Amino acid sequence: MKLTHRRSVVESYTRAGVPEDKLNALAVLLLVGATGLVAGIFVRPIGLAAGVGVVVYFLAAIIAHVRARDTRRLASPLALEVLPIAPLVLRAMTLETPRDNQQPSMKSPTRMCFE
Repeated sequence: MKLTHRRSVVESYTRAGVPEDKLNALAVLLLVGATGLVAGIFVRPIGLAAGVGVVVYFLAAIIAHVRARDTRRLASPLALEVLPIAPLVLRAMTLETPRDNQQPSMKSPTRMCFE
């Protein structure tokens, strides 16, 4: 929606203190995050990094709405902030770490996906 620059979208972001010329950059950030989340299905560290990025993005959105006193439209970023937290925590908990002088095992992305 950001890339369309529809009047309602621009007005919503303007109320939160985001100028229209930043909408394309924000859209690209979200697309990169979404791509990273999908890639993270196969490569765990990428998914973890993308999850952190998405959480930070929506935390910034919440802060922008609160600072602009635009709390009427706070429900969307709050909901979108809560959604990625559980999978992010679960993904972080399942990351393998090398144990005492062991080399990390190299696994194929497909095998990692179905473990």
